[in-house]
Amino acid sequence: MIVSSEEKSPRKPVSERDVAWEEFSEGTRFGVRFRHLTISAVGEGYHVGFAVEELAPGKQSVPAHYHMLEEEHVYILEGELTLRLGDERHRMTRGDYACFPAGQRAGHCLINEGDKVCRYIIVGERNPNEIAVYTDSNKVLVRALGRRDIFDRAARRDYWDGEKTT
Repeated sequence: MIVSSEEKSPRKPVSERDVAWEEFSEGTRFGVRFRHLTISAVGEGYHVGFAVEELAPGKQSVPAHYHMLEEEHVYILEGELTLRLGDERHRMTRGDYACFPAGQRAGHCLINEGDKVCRYIIVGERNPNEIAVYTDSNKVLVRALGRRDIFDRAARRDYWDGEKTT
């Protein structure tokens, strides 16, 4: 990626209060609202993302997943939630922190099983060539060559399938 001189110039700080809330939800199970501070400060293509998120009672943040190339971190600001990490469940409250290293093959997601909104910071890499595995639905997300595709892992093929070998 070529960086223009404008992108290299110093950027002024942004205030969380000046960044609009966005919603990411599907059906009644999944739903989180967030303020993506990195995008507001330096734009969409930056290699690290920093967001403040709120998870309402009864909601799950995203489908359980793990990353092959990206690392994620979560830090609880207020409220409480349950971290699903592989087959384990961990209660997290204000001041608790968790890291999900790239390649750690344990699906993770956040679930608010309480009766109050939980507010937290999430930090993660933004690799344009990421592979993420969704452990509950047996899907894999592949970001490469400017595309973002999701595949069913059950539709397996042999290495030579579809190749003209003679």
